[in-house]
Amino acid sequence: MPILARLLTPEEFGAVAVALAVVQFLAMIGGAGLASALILEPKEDAETIHSVFWANLALAFSMAAGLYVFAEPLAGWFGASDAAYLLRLMCLLIPLQLAGDVAYALVARRMQFSRDALWSMISESIAAIAAVVLALVGFGIWALVAQLFVAGAIRLVGLFFVSRYLPRLRFRLEGVVRLARFSLGLMGSEVANFVTFQSPMVVISRFLGLADAGAYSAANRFSSIPNQVVLSGVMGVLFPAFSTMMHDRERRSQALMLSTQVTTLMLAPMMFGLWALAKPSMLLLFGPQWAAAWPVLGLLALSKGLLTPCSTFIPYLKGSGHGGALFWWAVGRAAATTAAVAWGAHDGTLIEAMVALCLVNAVVLVGYSWVVFRADGTPFLSGFYRSVRPMLTAALMAFAVRLALDHYLAQHVHPVLQVGIGIALGGLLYAVLVLLTEGPLLRKLLELVRRPRTAAVASLP
Repeated sequence: MPILARLLTPEEFGAVAVALAVVQFLAMIGGAGLASALILEPKEDAETIHSVFWANLALAFSMAAGLYVFAEPLAGWFGASDAAYLLRLMCLLIPLQLAGDVAYALVARRMQFSRDALWSMISESIAAIAAVVLALVGFGIWALVAQLFVAGAIRLVGLFFVSRYLPRLRFRLEGVVRLARFSLGLMGSEVANFVTFQSPMVVISRFLGLADAGAYSAANRFSSIPNQVVLSGVMGVLFPAFSTMMHDRERRSQALMLSTQVTTLMLAPMMFGLWALAKPSMLLLFGPQWAAAWPVLGLLALSKGLLTPCSTFIPYLKGSGHGGALFWWAVGRAAATTAAVAWGAHDGTLIEAMVALCLVNAVVLVGYSWVVFRADGTPFLSGFYRSVRPMLTAALMAFAVRLALDHYLAQHVHPVLQVGIGIALGGLLYAVLVLLTEGPLLRKLLELVRRPRTAAVASLP
């Protein structure tokens, strides 16, 4: 990401980001939530699985054809008229993505996440290398496009390999219709969540132009790395895990609180730490042409940091049978996020739009927690305090690092050392604060780590 940012322009990043947002939205609608419904099926029925695959593929090609035909008016509406040619090419990503949905559903049902993670790592690594090579030899924006296609193709092969799934020419409409009835609620919430995450890009492109959209895209991709590292596996595991606890309220409630505390414990220091070190990080990693965008990176990290306790809420509501609550909350959150960013960007700047995003996310944190703890039957105040406590600790750590940076390190130390010293100082402060505030959680985690070893030793002759 930093290498590509030094070789390409903000406008190029913005054009690809806007086109990708459209493609992903149509791919989500085209899937109709059928793969998610397969995960919750009591057993694997071959005829239903094949039927979902062919239904997904037919919808995918229909969506791709529609995007190809209406590429120019769509690009103009998003404020990116020059990106119509990208939409026509990137429409092929829709069938490339949906062709693997059934295979991923089988992987999730069987909890084969370690194998899937290996292929994800391979696909993203090879795609990143290909993009950098193409950018170095002068392919410009096509390096970003190639990255998407290479990653998608390798990921598709990996999913079929891990799941051992081979499509056959079998189709039963009744099975697809049955799953579609159930999946519509899940799809509605997923569409709303997608709008929440992608609407800022569309709003910024429309009101502020492709250059600001590119700055937002680069900062957003970089600030999303901690979420991708921690949550990409966790959220995939939690959905089927919570679904198995649907009728065991006590076990489900304990799993919700533990998973929320642990993900916040890991994610919050990364996000708030990135806020503290945004300025030297942007200059060091992205280069002088992006240096002015460091407040955008910092504010995006802050907005994501505020939501770290919410990381487990979506799989919890999906897996525990609270699809209605998830849908209405997702719709409200999408509307609030879009309105806040539009309000900040309409007569202001990109920074003002990001400030508005931070404010609405603070409200979302409280509201989302209330919805989930009410659905779980957990007292709101006690559940909310336990879930946000690691976040407050991380915020205190980041504030101390930011003070040290602003009042001493920035004037006397090179950006490389600023980042290194900031990480070391933040890590030390956070470790001390966690030991002081999260003793019961740490003892619980230690117990969980020791339990399999104890069981293994006890089984020895």
